[in-house]
Amino acid sequence: MPDPVTATIDVPGAVLTYDVRGDLQNRPVLLMIGSPMAASGFLTLASNFTDRTVVTYDPRGVERSTRTDGSGELSPNDHAADLAALIETLDAGPVDLFASSGGAVNALALMAQRPELVRRLVAHEPPLATLVPDSEAALKVVEDMYQTYQRDGMGAGMAKFIAFVSYAGEISDDYTEQPAPDPAMFGLPTTDDGSRDDALLGQNVRGCTSYQPDLDALAQVKDKIVVGVGEESEGQFARRGGEAIAARLGLTPVTFPSNHGGFLGDEYGQPGKPTEFAATLREALAN
Repeated sequence: MPDPVTATIDVPGAVLTYDVRGDLQNRPVLLMIGSPMAASGFLTLASNFTDRTVVTYDPRGVERSTRTDGSGELSPNDHAADLAALIETLDAGPVDLFASSGGAVNALALMAQRPELVRRLVAHEPPLATLVPDSEAALKVVEDMYQTYQRDGMGAGMAKFIAFVSYAGEISDDYTEQPAPDPAMFGLPTTDDGSRDDALLGQNVRGCTSYQPDLDALAQVKDKIVVGVGEESEGQFARRGGEAIAARLGLTPVTFPSNHGGFLGDEYGQPGKPTEFAATLREALAN
């Protein structure tokens, strides 16, 4: 695969950094996104698409993409505007879009607003708390982890996040009353460094999970949308979000190998099944 060419674009409130692997004019473009996962999380998956021009980027406030609007929480609509600006800058026609987790939520916002920019979207496990049957309880858990982060710092907040996203089954009304997980169990810091600008807990977790998709707008373009779920994610929150949006749109979810991060190589020391995942993604894009 060709070495990436890195560039930046100025958008209201941020400077976005993106990478292009290949020729934008003569090969189909596949844009891979996450949130708050940056471009660095897609290196292995990108290597399986040498026949395409692969574009990755860092969402605003993550790694190389700096915010000029200060700090604070972001919404999927903020990210959708950034994605629209990025795709227009590429000037390569409608792109294929693989979107993971929070990136899938942002991509659904983009599809509702600017569907002409995307040829096909594969939205893998969007964590949409507004659509699951236990919506109220799930949103309460997210609020609790956010407040824990604001009160006690990253380790305490992230421990609750990991426990929540790993939990299988509907969330009970008394979930937040159980003893808090020990951050040390997950190798997280047990002391508070005082920072409150974490890309996940400080900027995106509430806006992402509380997003209400425009179902009417998405229904108009559902032939462009594939919803993916992980074969090892049965009962987990993000998979249930994917199943919920698929049901609302009358789509049948496509099962992808491995888990929520099934496309990963060894980027973060928790590899999935990236080769098998890429094969399923290729099929989903072709159909």
